[in-house]
Parts: sequence; structure tokens; C-alpha cells
Amino acid sequence: MVETVGARWGRAGLAAILGSLLVACSTPVSGPLPVVTAPGPAPSPVLSATESASAQWVPVDWRELPGWGEDDALAAWPALLSSCQRPAPAWQEFCARAALQSPGDALEATLFLMKHLRPWRLQVGGDAPGLLTGYFEPQLVASRVRQGAFQWPLHALPADAALRRTPRGEFDSQPRLAALEIAYLDDPVGLLMLQVQGSGRLLLRDGAGGERAVRVAYAGHNEQPFVSVARTLLERGELRDASWAGLRDWLRRNPTRVKEVMVLNPRVVYFREEALVDARLGPRGAQGQPLTPARSVAVDRSVWPLGTPLWLDSTEPLSTRPLRRLVFAQDTGSAITGAQRADYFWGWGEDAALQAGRTRQPLRLWALWPQGLTPSP
Repeated sequence: MVETVGARWGRAGLAAILGSLLVACSTPVSGPLPVVTAPGPAPSPVLSATESASAQWVPVDWRELPGWGEDDALAAWPALLSSCQRPAPAWQEFCARAALQSPGDALEATLFLMKHLRPWRLQVGGDAPGLLTGYFEPQLVASRVRQGAFQWPLHALPADAALRRTPRGEFDSQPRLAALEIAYLDDPVGLLMLQVQGSGRLLLRDGAGGERAVRVAYAGHNEQPFVSVARTLLERGELRDASWAGLRDWLRRNPTRVKEVMVLNPRVVYFREEALVDARLGPRGAQGQPLTPARSVAVDRSVWPLGTPLWLDSTEPLSTRPLRRLVFAQDTGSAITGAQRADYFWGWGEDAALQAGRTRQPLRLWALWPQGLTPSP
């Protein structure tokens, strides 16, 4: 197991070492703080139009990052190098330096970051706390043929634009869509998970009893509005637990209403099949690189450029324990809008699904930007 900075040096030693280095590595700013107006995203509950117009980048001291030095920067190194495979122009020099490094421990990795990067805070209005949610990659059993319980199809993207816009409730009346069915699930909640998460892993079973793992990735959607099935049932008073487990239990107890409930959400996500070359890697995010569990986040790319290292300050799900770590802006999402808004990638499987469903925490973010440069989207 890789030692964290704290474990490697002890709390007292760490405080002494970082105490002096935090001062040394923080470049003093003379005169007014350099700021740059950030182009604001469309108004949202997180960032209003007024706040957007007044958003400013402000350089800060490393000591302002809660818990800086307590995270295992060495464990974050693979995610950093992954982001550097597709560097934005401002990051090319830093990424070239990082590619030549082979930190021996977490302290060495931390010091490299402090030497070549600088933290920035995006000052927005009254700086109200943001929101951290979570997402994951579903891992499901599927069949190549429709048989037994495997009745819930995944569809490839139609080439015909008009066919592509078919609402979910009209799929059965479109025989051309049947030709685009690429696999069948035995769980309607699993289908909803894939529709929401946008990608997943399938353990595919064929008619001869063989099986192999593949990934299905987002290919587009039918341009219909998204409606949360669980939230709709919750608002009707028919459902008390809106988690995936709660919805699955409700459908199990109401088998005659499954089809009726599924069409509450008219949006259909289409998929493309990909080989699962390395089971240790997550799906590709909007940056084009594989997502890393607990190190990749989805952000509003009009605020945080893809590939940017971010310092995340939040709490563990259903807890007050701090969640403070180095993460990377490697993905986006339609619901992820505003400066202090992020979706945390937990990984794949049941534990990841459970953690993602519980994540709804206060959030603060800082960008770590190359020394001498000012952040820009």
C-alpha cells in the first residue's frame, strides 16, 4: 500500500515540512490580485446570471486549501498522467515535466505539484456552498438474444434522425428500432441505471452458454425530455425510498405496472458497444480519457477546463468526515452546471452504486493552474 504524506512523515513532521514549504511555494502577489472574468454558464440554481457576470479568478495560498498535504498525491498520479495525454495548450509544458517524473512517495509528488502549480479560487457572488453528487458505471448481466427474463433492450443509435427522436412509449410500434437492439437486460432498473449513467459494463451471455465482458458507451439520445421515474413515484406518494434499491423493490412488488412506469421517462439513451480492454479502467469521459474512481469528476466545462486538476473539499456521503482530495475535471453532464458543482466518479459495481446514490454533499473547489498563467475556460 502506498503511504500518504501523513503516514510517511507523521503529523508533527508533516506540519513542520509543509509549514515551511507552503510559504516558500506560494508566490507573493503585489498590488491588486490579478483576476480574469470567467464567462458564465447559462443561469442555474448553482450560478445565477448575476453571479456569473461577477465571477472572478483569484490566486490563493496553498494554506487556504483545507487538508492540503493529507491526500495521497502519489495515488492521484496515474489520473494526472491520464489527463496529460490530452493536454490543453496551457498545460503542455507542465505535462511534459510530469511525464519525466517518477515520484518515490506522496511527499515528493505533493512537492512537485506545489513547485509547478498554483491554486486559484473562482470567486462567485457570496460564495455559497456548492453541491457534490456522485455517479458510477453500472455492471449488469445481459443476453445477446431475447429470452426468459432478458426482455429489456439496449439500442444502437439510429442513422435516421426522425426515427432517433421516437419517445420511449412508441418504441414497440417501430419495427426498424428492433433491428438496432444490441443486447437485452433482465432488470428494468438496470436499464434505467444505464440510461442515467450513460455507460456500463455488460457480462454478455450468448445462446450457447458462453459469456464475455463488454462496455456499452453513450452514443446519443432521442432528444426527448428526461423524467425521473423514482422522483415521479415519490411525488405521487407511491414510493418512499427513491434510491435504486428502493425503486427495484417497488417494481418487484408491482410487477404488473413495470411497463407503465418505464414509459414515465420518454428519453431513451442509445449506446455503442466497445471492447473492455482493461477492466481496471473506467469509461471514457468527455476529455476522451478513461475515468479513474475517486479521482475523476464531471464539471461544467464552461467554467473548469477539461483536464484541470482540482482540489475538492466536501464530506463523505451520509457523514461529516472530510472528503478532501486531488481530482481531475475529466467529464461533463447535462445536470452539472455552475462553478461549485461536480459529479464524483465512484467506479463500478454495487459498492460504487451505493456510494453514488448517497452522495449529495456541500462542495468547494479550487483549480490548480500552471505557475505564471491565469485560468481560462
